[in-house]
Amino acid sequence: MAIKVVGAGGVQKGSFIIMEGVASKVVDTVTSKTGKHGHAKIRITAIGLVDDKKRVIVLPAHDNVEVPIIEKKTAQVLSIHGDMANVMDAETYETFDIKIADELKGQVTEGMQVLYWIIMNEKVMKQIKGGE
Repeated sequence: MAIKVVGAGGVQKGSFIIMEGVASKVVDTVTSKTGKHGHAKIRITAIGLVDDKKRVIVLPAHDNVEVPIIEKKTAQVLSIHGDMANVMDAETYETFDIKIADELKGQVTEGMQVLYWIIMNEKVMKQIKGGE
C-alpha cells in the first residue's frame, strides 16, 4: 500500500486523503481561526473513491494525515463477463479481472483501451481511453 504523510493544513479541495482506512477525494475544506490559546482546526469533507461514501473529519491543522499514492495505468479489454472485464496491462502485459464501473456499463467493448487506477492495492476502472 503506497501512502505518504502530509500536514492536514496542506490538504486542498480535489486532492486525495485516507479517511477511515478508505482512499477518498477531498470535496471541501474549512479552516477555523485560532482561538486565544488554541490551534487552527480544519474540517475535511471527502467522498470515497471506491464506495462513494461521504466522510467528514475535524482535526488540528498541524496534525498529519495519510495520502494515498495513486497509480494511473492503461489496459486493453480482452473479454467481458457480466459486470467484470478481463484486461491486459499495456506496460506489463499482466492480465487480470476488473469490475466495470457503473457509469461505463454498456460502453466497454472487447479490444478497447481503458484507464484504471491502483488505489491501496485495489484496481478500479475509471474511464474509456480510446477505441479499437
